[in-house]
Amino acid sequence: MWKRAHPSLDGQAAMARTYIVIFKGQAMTQIPEFKNYIGGEWVRSSSGVTFENRNPANHDEILGVFQKSTAKDVEQAIAAAREAFGRWRLMPAPRRGEILFKVGELLLKRKEEFAQQMTREMGKVLNETRGDVQEAIDMSFFTAGEGRRLYGQTTPAELPNKFAMSVRMPLGVCSLITPWNFPMAIPSWKLIPALVCGNTVVIKPASDTPQSCYNLVRVCEEAGVPEGVVNFVTGSGSELGTPLMTHSDVKLVSFTGSTEIGKTVSIACAPSFKHCNLEMGGKNVIIVADDAHLDLAVEGAVWGGFGTSGQRCTAASRVVVHKKVYKEFLEKFAARAKSLRVGNGLDPHVEMGPVVNQGQLRTVEDYVEIGKKEGAKLLAGGHRLEGGAYSRGFFHEPTLFGDVAPKMRVAQEEIFGPVVSVIPADHFEQAVEIANDVPYGLSAAIYTQDVNKAFMAMRDMYTGIFYVNASTIGAEVHLPFGGTKQTGNGHREAGIQALDIFSEWKSIYVDYSGKLQKAQIDHD
Repeated sequence: MWKRAHPSLDGQAAMARTYIVIFKGQAMTQIPEFKNYIGGEWVRSSSGVTFENRNPANHDEILGVFQKSTAKDVEQAIAAAREAFGRWRLMPAPRRGEILFKVGELLLKRKEEFAQQMTREMGKVLNETRGDVQEAIDMSFFTAGEGRRLYGQTTPAELPNKFAMSVRMPLGVCSLITPWNFPMAIPSWKLIPALVCGNTVVIKPASDTPQSCYNLVRVCEEAGVPEGVVNFVTGSGSELGTPLMTHSDVKLVSFTGSTEIGKTVSIACAPSFKHCNLEMGGKNVIIVADDAHLDLAVEGAVWGGFGTSGQRCTAASRVVVHKKVYKEFLEKFAARAKSLRVGNGLDPHVEMGPVVNQGQLRTVEDYVEIGKKEGAKLLAGGHRLEGGAYSRGFFHEPTLFGDVAPKMRVAQEEIFGPVVSVIPADHFEQAVEIANDVPYGLSAAIYTQDVNKAFMAMRDMYTGIFYVNASTIGAEVHLPFGGTKQTGNGHREAGIQALDIFSEWKSIYVDYSGKLQKAQIDHD
């Protein structure tokens, strides 16, 4: 049974109520209930139903209960955002930027607290969750400065006594749908640029990781973001996705997730020509040339393939290796993969945590079987970790396949788990051809000591991100992030390019000649 505890005295009672679990007459633990944030108020869902947020390293641990929202809650959040838009867009952009700078300061102050909570929520090791929070800090500080820029253009007009310029305008209400693998960084990539441009938002985090996004929204409230500008609803994508994507007051949908769901988002937005920003899948590659520093390349492949348990859109799930160094590289890579310490991400000695849930674990197991059946050679891992410290979590061994053919499913399809395929190549040009021959185009890397090969790979790889002598992960917020082909729909997040997602251009002409002038016609 559930019994409500006394409200806390730290000011959070309006946001979350704490419950005590009573088992056989004994109080076992306290479980907080987290609410939606709509129109500046922390409120329960109209459904009256909640869902549990559990630790993937120990699924017996309930971190909190969140609102199982309905379409009615989404409509209320959109209405609040629409009402707030008229005021927020008129706030001077430098003032908006100052508030967002305060968001960054508050995140910096609470970095360790939020990182600890994120590791418990989604599993990745503590150093990685610290990096996740740091990305949100970096995004806040970088984008806050755009409040004093948001540059347009001034340009000479082609007629006398006429002035020409361009300016940005906000879109209105934006729906932000975010994933679980970077549960604070990716929400910040969307939220902060949307706000500096003068938009208002409704954000729905992944149900596996709602608390990290909740923490970001709490910080926005404390920093002074006005009521209704940021609205937060939790629940299932199947229940909330349709109103978030199709409501007539929503002007843009920004989605990060699978390519399959991204197609659904695109189709839903098309009838009303709603703006749509999609950041989707990847099947990223590291090319190891015959002159590569092999120990460095191995470390890059381990970090790229098994960081975040392979649950990154930029994960290096393929490594294409020149045949001259193929055997030596495989031996070193397999030995390093087998040595990785897997466990609870809060343990400072652990190098790889669990996958996020039971469904993702089954997906990894399925692809391991697919790889075996296709004829790939299993060199390391291949099994779920069970028993002892692993008995209550979703742990899988770092898994390495060798002698993979480029068209095998494990080399073509996004797995989103700790499974890496190593593919031999006869020469550099073939390696680039193999690397490009997938449906995605997010990130790629090459390890080489030859500057000519490095520049040819930079030129010829059709990806949105490219690295030389580094792994496929490590993007920085001041450069554009995104990919080609089925990775996205042409937009870029982060950098100043993110402003193009969340604003419209307006060209303005001021004629002070005192007479009618006809451009192109009155042109002698």
